[in-house]
Amino acid sequence: MAVAELGPVWPIAPRRRQHAYNLRMNDDTLEQIQTKIAYLERTAHELSDVVFRQQKEIQALEAKLKEVSDRLNAVQSDQSPRPAEQERPPHY
Repeated sequence: MAVAELGPVWPIAPRRRQHAYNLRMNDDTLEQIQTKIAYLERTAHELSDVVFRQQKEIQALEAKLKEVSDRLNAVQSDQSPRPAEQERPPHY
């Protein structure tokens, strides 16, 4: 099989020499990236904790709402129309 049949061959870029300045800049850049990652990880953890607490709060509120709704439904179903003699006058 000929080389031309394999498809285009991309030229390989020559290796560049890294100067001491570039190495220092790369170390500084790496340190900045690592610092940002640490802050992002901490923030993600804090946000996860907040979401967890909010979910627990939502569940507690849903339980209270269901309890109140059940009580209201029970009171409404127990109420039957009162005869006129059992009705309270409007001024009570």
